[in-house]
Amino acid sequence: MEAEAVVKDWWLYQGTGEAAERRARLEAGPPPPWRDFKGVPDPGYAPPGCAGPAWERTWRRGEGYVPDELEKDVVNTALHLRRPLLITGKPGVGKSTLASSIAADLGLGPVLHWPVTSRTVLRDGLYLYDAIGRLQEAGLEQMRTPGAEPPAVRAQAAASVTATGSVAASVAAPAHGASGGGPSIARYLRLGPLGTALLPQDRPRVLLVDEIDKSDIDLPGDLLTVFEDGGFVIPELARLAKEAPTVAIGTDDDTDEAVRITQGRVQCRYFPIVVLTSNGERDFPPAFLRRCVRLHLDPPDPDKLARIVRGRLGVDIENSDEYRDLVQSFLERAEDGDLATDQLLNAIQLRLAGAWSAPGDRQRFLDTVMHHLTGPSA
Repeated sequence: MEAEAVVKDWWLYQGTGEAAERRARLEAGPPPPWRDFKGVPDPGYAPPGCAGPAWERTWRRGEGYVPDELEKDVVNTALHLRRPLLITGKPGVGKSTLASSIAADLGLGPVLHWPVTSRTVLRDGLYLYDAIGRLQEAGLEQMRTPGAEPPAVRAQAAASVTATGSVAASVAAPAHGASGGGPSIARYLRLGPLGTALLPQDRPRVLLVDEIDKSDIDLPGDLLTVFEDGGFVIPELARLAKEAPTVAIGTDDDTDEAVRITQGRVQCRYFPIVVLTSNGERDFPPAFLRRCVRLHLDPPDPDKLARIVRGRLGVDIENSDEYRDLVQSFLERAEDGDLATDQLLNAIQLRLAGAWSAPGDRQRFLDTVMHHLTGPSA
């Protein structure tokens, strides 16, 4: 319990003072010279603040998180160095929840979420381009207004369709349809979660890159350039820069809340708080690891479990034999296979609701809500 009382002056996350005061310190803190970026914010764009459904989800998920001293040390190291935070650990130990805890504790708005699969590529996180939709719209426009779009343009667009269904950036006319009558490219482009996080702002957004260990082998390496440059180019806009130097496109937060992109480049001003999670299913290249601050989360011990239950459900297990026994059962079952902390919370929530109250149901109750995630009985 002693670790709960530890607060260090240099901490921003879970440090002393109100969230607004610590956020001001975060914004004012000088970056390392090699992490000083010069993006210029769009004065007409404002990221979502601490209100609305998305923020409520982030707040509810993050407010009950119970970090220990080591976690606070490592998170604050990443904040001061403006480096990505790579969190490893078994499923269910709270890796993803830590991202929401950072956003909630510092009042940084909703977490941007990028779930990674084996098919994920870098562009999925940076921006999305519905080139097929644009091609179809160009065809409809040609039918409505014969001659509005040169046939050669449509032929070039059709020839650019790849085996994966994507279309090259040469589709149709200039960005705002100023010549040739083609539909505006802005309608078919929007920033992904990583691209939105990299928009130039004076305070960082929190981005959760979830389960990066499930990615294609190339993704960690592809991320290196973006993490080092703090920005990227959207080729579809860069090719149109002469005709339309500035184009407003939607963001991952809101496709209708457009932000202006100049010369096709997105360049951050304050590097986002990037939280990458990994269940340890693969190793990462040394160049990638060198650019991350690393944190390994072990399953919580009994003291931490008690604090989590108190923080999430308001239950003091020290004053209840029933809930203390549930925690003990959780710990004993965890010796035979992995369990997630939320399984214990589910069990206590059910008992608070009066469910599974018959004494003879106890074993079936435990088997139902505390089933192993790994091991022979999984």
